[in-house]
Amino acid sequence: MDGVLSAYIPLLEVIPKYQSKGIGKDLAARMLQSLEHFYMVDVLCDVELQEFYRSLGMHDGTGSLLRNYNRQNGEELL
Repeated sequence: MDGVLSAYIPLLEVIPKYQSKGIGKDLAARMLQSLEHFYMVDVLCDVELQEFYRSLGMHDGTGSLLRNYNRQNGEELL
């Protein structure tokens, strides 16, 4: 977030046993509400999550990404 024009939501995850209870939708809606004064709010997500963000009023976009899935747990590789 640059505090002026743009905000980026890098990751929103709900632990599987708590999914489908509205927690993620509530968290995302709260974030979007607090960021509504920004020119742009970007979320980069997998295709299967686009409908979720559409339900919150967001629109599909295009972009590019690089993901090192072997590092997604955040641990350093030796």
